[in-house]
Amino acid sequence: MANRLQHETSPYLLQHASNPVDWYPWGPDALAAAKEQDKPILLSIGYSACHWCHVMERESFEDPDTADFMNEHFISIKVDREERPDIDDIYMQATLVFNQGQGGWPMTVFLTPEGRPFHAGTYYPPESRYGMPSFRQVLESAVEAYRHKRRDVERTARSLSAELSRNMFEAVAGEPGMLSEALLDEAAQELVRRVDPVHGGLTRTRPKFPHPVPLEFLLRYHAATGNEQALQVALFTLRKMARGGMYDQLGGGFHRYSVDEKWLVPHFEKMLYDNALLARVYLHAWQASGDPFLREVAEDTLDYVLREMTAPTGGFYSTQDADSEGEEGRFYTWTADELREVLDGVVSSIDAIMAYWGVTEEGNFEGRNILHLADMIERVAVRHGVPVDEMRDDVSAAKMVLFTLRKERTPPGRDEKNLAAWNGMMLAVFAEAARVLGRDEYQQAAVDNAEFLLGAMSHEDGRLWRTHKNGTSKLNAYLEDYAHVIDGLLELYQTTFERRWFVEALRLANRVLMHFRAENGGFYDTGDDHEELIVRPRSVQDNATPSGNAMIAYDLLRLTGYTGETRYEDAALRLYRSISGTLSEYPLVFGEMLIGLDLWLRRPVEIALIGDPADERMGALLNVVRSKYRPLALVALSPENAGSAAMPPLLRTRTLRDGSPAVYVCENFVCAAPVQTPDALAALLDGAPEVPAPDLPG
Repeated sequence: MANRLQHETSPYLLQHASNPVDWYPWGPDALAAAKEQDKPILLSIGYSACHWCHVMERESFEDPDTADFMNEHFISIKVDREERPDIDDIYMQATLVFNQGQGGWPMTVFLTPEGRPFHAGTYYPPESRYGMPSFRQVLESAVEAYRHKRRDVERTARSLSAELSRNMFEAVAGEPGMLSEALLDEAAQELVRRVDPVHGGLTRTRPKFPHPVPLEFLLRYHAATGNEQALQVALFTLRKMARGGMYDQLGGGFHRYSVDEKWLVPHFEKMLYDNALLARVYLHAWQASGDPFLREVAEDTLDYVLREMTAPTGGFYSTQDADSEGEEGRFYTWTADELREVLDGVVSSIDAIMAYWGVTEEGNFEGRNILHLADMIERVAVRHGVPVDEMRDDVSAAKMVLFTLRKERTPPGRDEKNLAAWNGMMLAVFAEAARVLGRDEYQQAAVDNAEFLLGAMSHEDGRLWRTHKNGTSKLNAYLEDYAHVIDGLLELYQTTFERRWFVEALRLANRVLMHFRAENGGFYDTGDDHEELIVRPRSVQDNATPSGNAMIAYDLLRLTGYTGETRYEDAALRLYRSISGTLSEYPLVFGEMLIGLDLWLRRPVEIALIGDPADERMGALLNVVRSKYRPLALVALSPENAGSAAMPPLLRTRTLRDGSPAVYVCENFVCAAPVQTPDALAALLDGAPEVPAPDLPG
């Protein structure tokens, strides 16, 4: 029989709907049942692409004896962390406390009926091993403590809940520091010191995560200062990642992270947010360097999203699993014999192709091979006596054959829910890539997605929903949802210059100020009418994605440049000032804050264009703006003389010059004399950096 999860829309919850465990979704019914029956709550948090979540389900939640014990002694609640980041954040903080800083998913938390945690862990095996107790032992210990040490349980739960509440406040109540460019220098120096000089990456230990946001900061830092070390650290890391097995060499797109230090063996799940953030940083890296390999990675990643992660509605799906056919990575890996069989007659030298992709008889992953770029194509060609151009043709032909053959395999499961924040991230990169690369299909994907977000994923009153699936939207959106959708709409405005997208971004930003703003600076992750939890979460550090606080502060600074309204800037600065003392010390977790601070300290370059966008002369001016990496640029366009009601306000009173297109380059709404030629515009925009570049230690 199906349990209560059968009525949910989350694919992760539906995966557990046929478990013999009497699962509840999070909600008042579960909490009321715990109080009425005087049972502790077993809270299990995971997500659909989580490998160990699937393992624990097979081992424990599908086991009738384990389920009977859970049903007798607990109210069991299953939560999709992607749908409920508020619950995930609160109880992850508790898990970190109970486990000396160790956390992860599946997350297993034991709560009092009031929702206060008294014990927590992650994955538990069915039998005791590797120093871990069995899941049954943990269950029995929790029941024993709740029944016979109730006073201690309540004391622990109250104390920890109070500590979590203090931590949420202190996260944005640190010692204020000076906001200066020296802070950006120190952060860049720290990131350069951290780089792995052999394999790239901003850590030198395994597992290795891509950290796209700090890499973005390094690119921006280089753009402002000309510092070559910052650029090379970013480029070196991006090239190494894209040559490894963490990048899907056949289909494009990135897996979640690498379990080794070489970027070779990934955890095979693919997340929408990783691919949005990475496609964007690769796009910017190509603009900054001109390296065509980086452009190819960006385009192949976006093409993968169009092909496999885009819904007919215009929304973007969330994840693809690591597993297929019961094995992690089965869909993506190959044996040497398989490659020989399918490439025979397709390429001139199978041995050369296998050497290029690092294929061996024994394999590099459980007897199979993860394809990666093991050597430069030119060196492989020379070693195997194949002309370089012929080798390139062979690689292209082999990729096509293998990709076509791979489509016949059982694909990994796909989580087809749409999350507003993750859709906003992908909207932003599709919109930006459309104008930078001239890809009409990218612009159409961005427009379709914006229509979807402002239609199906919006309340009647204009506020956003968090999640959508099968025609149903639900759960009030979080701060990160608003922040990333605003970012995406601003990027789409700068691509199409349709007034609507800017107006909607401004409207959503005003909703954030109304419903999420905290009294002592910064923002809560949940709105003021959100359900009451044991803590109102308030995150300022980036995790796998930028924090909602950091992202909305960046949005508000951009809106200040467009509107001249200092209330947006003031809200951002209250947040920056409260945590500035820690920004340069921990740049890996404050990358988005540093990006926003860079924008404020360097000041936005406000570019107002007046003229018909279809005019060839305007096209030449736009090409100057878009052809280079200009992270400080805020661009607006009006096809004709802009009156006092123009939106964005940056355009107000700007006029054509003698009936011809004109460009006004401004800072704080103070503008240089308008220019009308590409050369004059380039001279204004490409002046030498005013800030001297400090030496960064290698």
